[in-house]
Amino acid sequence: MYSFRELLKPEREVESFKKQEIAILSDSSCQFLTKAVRGYGIKHSLNLSIWESPIDQIENQIFNPLSEFHKKTFDTTIIFESSHSLLNKFNSTSSKEEFSDTQFEMTKNRIDKLLESTQSKIILFNYYEINDQIFGNNSSKNKISFIFHLRRLNFLISKFTSTNNAISILDISTIQNKIGSKNMFDSSLYVNYGMVLNLNSLPVISKNIIDIISSYESIFKKCLILDLDNTLWGGIIGDDGIENIKLGNLGIGKSFVDFQYWIKKLKERGIIICVCSKNTEDVAKNVFINHPDMVLSLKDISVFVANWDSKVDNIKNIQKTLNISYDSIVFIDDNPYERDSVKENIPSITVPELPQDPSDYLSFLYEENLFETVSLSSLDKDRTKLYQTEYERVKSKNNFTDLTDYMINLNMKSKVELLNPFNIPRVSQLSQRSNQFNLRTIRYLEEDLVKIMNSDNFYGLVFDLKDKFGDHGIISFVILKMTSSNEVFIENWAMSCRVLERGMENFIVNYLQDFCINKKIKTIVSEYIKTKKNSLVENLFSKLGFERLEEKYFLNTSQVMKLETKIKIYDGKK
Repeated sequence: MYSFRELLKPEREVESFKKQEIAILSDSSCQFLTKAVRGYGIKHSLNLSIWESPIDQIENQIFNPLSEFHKKTFDTTIIFESSHSLLNKFNSTSSKEEFSDTQFEMTKNRIDKLLESTQSKIILFNYYEINDQIFGNNSSKNKISFIFHLRRLNFLISKFTSTNNAISILDISTIQNKIGSKNMFDSSLYVNYGMVLNLNSLPVISKNIIDIISSYESIFKKCLILDLDNTLWGGIIGDDGIENIKLGNLGIGKSFVDFQYWIKKLKERGIIICVCSKNTEDVAKNVFINHPDMVLSLKDISVFVANWDSKVDNIKNIQKTLNISYDSIVFIDDNPYERDSVKENIPSITVPELPQDPSDYLSFLYEENLFETVSLSSLDKDRTKLYQTEYERVKSKNNFTDLTDYMINLNMKSKVELLNPFNIPRVSQLSQRSNQFNLRTIRYLEEDLVKIMNSDNFYGLVFDLKDKFGDHGIISFVILKMTSSNEVFIENWAMSCRVLERGMENFIVNYLQDFCINKKIKTIVSEYIKTKKNSLVENLFSKLGFERLEEKYFLNTSQVMKLETKIKIYDGKK
């Protein structure tokens, strides 16, 4: 964690960084928070231009269409109403029993107005705790105590925002629990300058803000690669044997069990779990199969690599199998030598400096907040199975010398459907996660896709893929925008990296051609917007038969020959 002073000293030029326009609406002075957030953004290659509203102008800035806030367009709007301001409101109200309902309604109205009048993502601070002890230890159950209403308000806010991915909670209440109330609030700054946040709290608060903004930009972790000995269990399985490793509900073994429960929850959330260990594979797997206190099973592991090769080489093979970027991978190993070797040879991978004491593993990892996310879908629970079957495909491919024979052998088929309420969550997530095959890198929230689905000016086409090994699920989407009666523009096209080199792009263009001919659309117009990660598709349109004119690509649907593909269309029925 950086100190506040370190965040005030930019180390790099920011002109080449991703530019973001940020607004902070607050009832207290946030000039130091603004500096910390900008400083942390630079540490993460984000160039943040931050506008801070005048003190105690939240309502006016949101609801007045002529306010300074509405004169600009912001990528993210941060709303921070302090608990001290909330306490002042509570003290002056005569309707204390209805206080949390009244305050929640005000918060909801603010959010609704922002969603209605802007395209901005929203980061909403919840409330840190202040207990005035008027009712002593009974305060939390007394309906006219401040702490009762503050906690209820935090619950109401969480419930309200849980169904809208355009809103993220900055959980300052949890941050307070971590750093302590004395490091959260500075009475001297509050009395003299109207600032409620202690300087000691600013690094951790700004880190969490940047974590959320980064996740909006699809900069987040997808995969956790784990060592085994002294990481998932205590001891060395090859030396100590299965009966002597430390794993259970007593002593240090409990720390490893709790650590595994944490990993299990990550897997259920959709994080890809892999093993990379210097071990004999059968010996290592035997622990997963036969130890009674193992929480993780082999079913939880997408790729299991246990051999005596270097971990650098094994991690590179895992990355190649998963086909994800190194900067979306976290590697956890208790051995400092292995950690340094991986960091030295794969600089973009995240390698936490794990504490020496296993009982400190979880508290350390909680602080790191490595797996921030802004959206989840019901398909996340199936992610492990998807990558396990992908591993089987890779092994099967090695048995073929001819790629065409391998493609035929896969027996691939794709179902195509329009955007609908059932596929929108997955399409939104795909737009957030896809970086390599993403032609214009537009990130869609579910609310954006609902508008597209209901618009007469757009077509949203969604593609899944199956083969003999299993179901990939939804792997690509194309958003078409009508620009004239006989022309459409590809607003965005994204595809999962799991299905690259399968000929899916050829299949999609063939389908687009038939779709447009059926709609009497003569021309498909497209565009490629370069990012740091999507150079893979820089020449895609040219390869697919589009003609380039200046910065656009054009396809005459009536003159294009069908492209070669081994993927067949099907209706979704077995």
